[in-house]
Amino acid sequence: MADSDKTAAAGAAAVSYPKPRNPLRRLYNWVLHWAETPYGAPALFVLAFAESSFFPIPPDVLLVALALCIPAKAFRYALICSVGSVAGAVLGYVIGYGLWDVVGVHIVKFYKLQAEFAAVRKNFEVNEFLYVWIAGFTPIPYKVFTIASGVFEREGGGGLFSGGFWTMMAASVCSRPLRFFLVGGLIWKFGKPIGAFIHKYFNLVTIALGALAVIGFVAMKFL
Repeated sequence: MADSDKTAAAGAAAVSYPKPRNPLRRLYNWVLHWAETPYGAPALFVLAFAESSFFPIPPDVLLVALALCIPAKAFRYALICSVGSVAGAVLGYVIGYGLWDVVGVHIVKFYKLQAEFAAVRKNFEVNEFLYVWIAGFTPIPYKVFTIASGVFEREGGGGLFSGGFWTMMAASVCSRPLRFFLVGGLIWKFGKPIGAFIHKYFNLVTIALGALAVIGFVAMKFL
């Protein structure tokens, strides 16, 4: 094992995580345990990829753990997370476009997101790019929007990789790296104190920043 990997494993091992109380928490801890292994970076890519289409735990969990272990690699981990997440958005789109009845509808039902999925249709009619961007940056279930992009493109008679796909990809590229590099940058700059803050208040922070970004988008229309 490389010295840097040993440092990461030692740092992660020193962190004490709560004992599992429910299945989701056990899954959360299972994700975190990868930071204690030499396979943290590959696991981060796979987690980011899967979360964009079906997996419930956001990749920020592992990103924070890895970046805290080796702050000097925070931006590298953010890049790995970004690439994996945007690549996973393609899978989400394909599920919506060609595998909705077989896979997509069951993912939405499993997470009890039927109402949210119905609301997405109306939002997409207003501005697909904006709403995918919001989902990509905030804790809103991103997978709902990647799958929805495929579903609505197919229903609209578009081809597999036509306009809706590129709109979704553009919004993903503009939102996911911004989110993950923000997390990585904060840890690189401030270390463990900000890491603990992100773990505790991540949803509130990203919602607030997302709201500011939306205000900026709206303001741009009137400038």
